[in-house]
Formats: sequence, C-alpha cells, structure tokens
Amino acid sequence: MMEPRSDAELVEDEVDLASAWRRLTLRWWLPVGGLVAGAVVGVGLALSGGTVWRAETIVYLGQPFAALGGGQIQSLATNPRTVGEIVRSERVLQDVSRTTGIPVAKLRTSISTRELVATGQARGINPLIEIAVKGTQPRKLEAAADALAERVVENVSRFVIQKTELLEEQVARNEAQLEEVNERIRSAQEQQAEVIGNRTLPLGERLLLTANLNSVITTADARRAAIQDQLFQARQLLNQAENVEASRVVERAAAAKTSARSSRTSLLVGALVGLLLGAIAALAVEPILARRRTAASDG
Repeated sequence: MMEPRSDAELVEDEVDLASAWRRLTLRWWLPVGGLVAGAVVGVGLALSGGTVWRAETIVYLGQPFAALGGGQIQSLATNPRTVGEIVRSERVLQDVSRTTGIPVAKLRTSISTRELVATGQARGINPLIEIAVKGTQPRKLEAAADALAERVVENVSRFVIQKTELLEEQVARNEAQLEEVNERIRSAQEQQAEVIGNRTLPLGERLLLTANLNSVITTADARRAAIQDQLFQARQLLNQAENVEASRVVERAAAAKTSARSSRTSLLVGALVGLLLGAIAALAVEPILARRRTAASDG
C-alpha cells in the first residue's frame, strides 16, 4: 500500500511544474518553431515519397435467398470477413502473382478491402466491397485487382450459380411442356374442324367426336394455364437470382495516381514531433545555460 505523499513533496512537485511552465513560456518560440518546422518536414517527406498507383474494383457480393424465393439465408456473401480472407489467402496470392508478375510478398502488403456503406447504414445490408491494390505498375495493378475480384465472385457465388442452373433447367422444361400442350391443342382443334366439316360422317358420330375433342382441348388448356404459371414463377426466380442474388464485379479496375504517403497524416505527425522536440529544447536550455554559467564563474 502506497504511503501518502508529504506536504514537502507536493510543494516540490508544484515548484517543478511551475518552473517547467515558466521555461516553456519564456522560450515559447522553440515549441512553436518546432511545430512549424516539423509540419514542413512532414509535408516535404510526403511529397518526396514519390507517386504510386492505386487500382480499385467494386464487387457486389449478392444477397442469396432461400430456394423458393423466401428470406435471405446466411452464406459467404453475408460474412464480413469473407472478402479479406479470400484475397489474402496464399493460394489466391500465388495465382494472381503468376498471372500479373507481381511478387507475392509485395502483393500481400499492397491489398486493401473495405465495405462501401452510406452514412447511418447498417453493415452487410448492401454488400458492396472495394478491393484495391497499390504499387508502381498500373497495368499489372489493374490486372491484379480484377483477378482478385473474380476470385471473390467465384467463391461466394457457388450456391447462386447452382440455383440459377436449376432454374434455367426448369424454365427450359416448362417451355418445352408448354410447346407440347400448344401443339396438342392445335392438333385437336384441327381435328375438330375436320370432323365438323366432314358431312360424310353421321351426325351422332360427329357429335361424339366433337365432344371428345372438346374434352381434350379443355384438359390441355387447363394444363397450359398451370404450366404458364410455373413458367412465370420460374422466370421471376431466375431474374431475382441473376440480378439480385448473384455476386458480380460492378466496376472493373482502373489505376490512378496517388501519393505514397498521406500529406495530412505526415503534416500532423511532423508537427507533433516538432512540438515535442521544441518543448524538450525549451525545458533543457536553461539548465544547460546555468551549468555553463556556473562552470564559467568557477573558472
């Protein structure tokens, strides 16, 4: 347990603080000068750091729904860590490195990802992700960003891709069934017209054949209506899968020049360092001068 400090120690601390404040105010120009000099040096370093390129692409992760168009389901597209883990995985980095010629080590440190959300918008609601790559070779950077985006789309779209394929099969099957039913109705109508126009047949036989063909047409027409409903629903689900659920690259990469260092950050850091160094100098000057005066008087 710490013992309470004595009054003498408290007075000594107050004296030391007062002395330090007096030295700072007496040589105020040192901290101020350090702040200005540090800011200038920081901006200078930022500007002298050279210009690099940044290629970014935007990926829509998609919003997969249940198989029959129900509510949204949990998937890779809804996991906030998915994109970062994919683009930084060793296999993806190696594949992109072979494609673009950018070394894996450099590629690993130059990739950044962020979710694009509006102010006040909850994360994960509108899954737009920016994938960016920085470096000195713009064309290779564009190729790398696009390759990373394609790998993300490939990995998160598997469920929706299979769902789309099944819906396409269903649409094709419904269209084929609809064509068969339409052909059956056309054939029955043609036969009915022939029976009605055939005066060589007895009236009773014509009525019986006409009634049978009417039954065929009525049944086929009901079947056609059911198939049309199924086809409409399948096309709606397919449209939803392709345009809402499926992930895709929204904007392909285009490299743009950017500063190697942030001028604002360099200015703030330089100013802070300069201010601290100026304050230290202001505090240290008087004791140094006092020792020199003492040494001179002793001499």
